[in-house]
Amino acid sequence: MASFPGRHSRHLLGLQGMTPDQIEPLLDLAESYALLNRSRKVPRDVLRGRTLINLFFEDSTRTRTSFELAGKRLGADVINMSVAQSSVNKGETLLDTAATLNAMQADLLVVRHSQSGAPALLAQKVEACVVNAGDGTHEHPTQALLDALTIRRHCGGFGGLTVAICGDVAHSRVARSDIHLLTTMGCKVRVVGPPTLVPGGFKSLGVEVFHTMEEGLRGADVVMMLRLQRERMSSGQIPSAREYFRFYGLDQRRLALANKDALVMHPGPMNRGVEIDSLVADSDQSVIQEQVEMGVAVRMAVLDRLTRSRHSA
Repeated sequence: MASFPGRHSRHLLGLQGMTPDQIEPLLDLAESYALLNRSRKVPRDVLRGRTLINLFFEDSTRTRTSFELAGKRLGADVINMSVAQSSVNKGETLLDTAATLNAMQADLLVVRHSQSGAPALLAQKVEACVVNAGDGTHEHPTQALLDALTIRRHCGGFGGLTVAICGDVAHSRVARSDIHLLTTMGCKVRVVGPPTLVPGGFKSLGVEVFHTMEEGLRGADVVMMLRLQRERMSSGQIPSAREYFRFYGLDQRRLALANKDALVMHPGPMNRGVEIDSLVADSDQSVIQEQVEMGVAVRMAVLDRLTRSRHSA
């Protein structure tokens, strides 16, 4: 089975540079875990005796819980470090934290941080395998992998698919990871949103840029909506939430412009009535809840692969 790319093959820090031959086996393993999860026959000895630390410098109940569940289903000892109550908030540097974690002799470290590159820095300083659970506006690799698995389960593959990623692309690490993965797998990717949130520079990533939903959604096979990340925005980047929905919200009328039975996706958490209408979010075309389910399976696959890589090195 192919290893992750780059010098640090025992870490998953991003998807940029990965090849289809590296991505497909990981999705296959995740698919097997999805089936095992549904049958409740998960092999709990895969990570028995291993320690997984969730180190989240940013809040994310969904992602942290998903990694916690993935680790426990594989038999790992899981520790959630509350950064708000830790020495980090008392002035400890990231490198001091790395030294502390090394002393704990953890096997797996899942890191979410507001600064791009923080997980990569930790990966250089710790013995544990590091998984990037989202860093700044850089990448969120496991989210893109679960998105890809969900798409593959419904569409059978990726070749020839048109995927429209809509909304706050500028501040979205999910969008960047999805773009790297989906273009690599042969999808035609569009990014759609106002010029303040979808700069033309995204064309350099091999995607088409649209500034109206009507143009961007026409003929799409997958419509992926993104949350407005107000915490990362400067003032004036969007009008009111009501005006934003009027021009860029996904409702049934706009969804009808996409191909029949187009998948509706969202990485969560959703702002209903801001980027997506409840009738669409809860429709038969929505696979948003399945994305959550696939998230556990993908993270189980990643933890499995990294642990095997580390102990076979």
